[in-house]
Amino acid sequence: MSRIYGTTEPVPAATRRPVYSPLEVYWEAFQEWRKRARLRRQLCQLSDSELIDIGITRGEIDYVASHPSIDPTGCRSR
Repeated sequence: MSRIYGTTEPVPAATRRPVYSPLEVYWEAFQEWRKRARLRRQLCQLSDSELIDIGITRGEIDYVASHPSIDPTGCRSR
């Protein structure tokens, strides 16, 4: 007979589970690439004044799409 001395806390569904297969790693990389391509396409469709409103220029679109965690206003020199 076994006894359980501690309780396990439920894990939130949103937590990422560890990746075990190379196929999953490639799939996640592909999904990230698609997300960056979609962002780049959406930013390219904006007018120059709309881009200035959000704080970037047309020349910074590739940089912003490739580095989503970086603030685009920090890369502009004034």
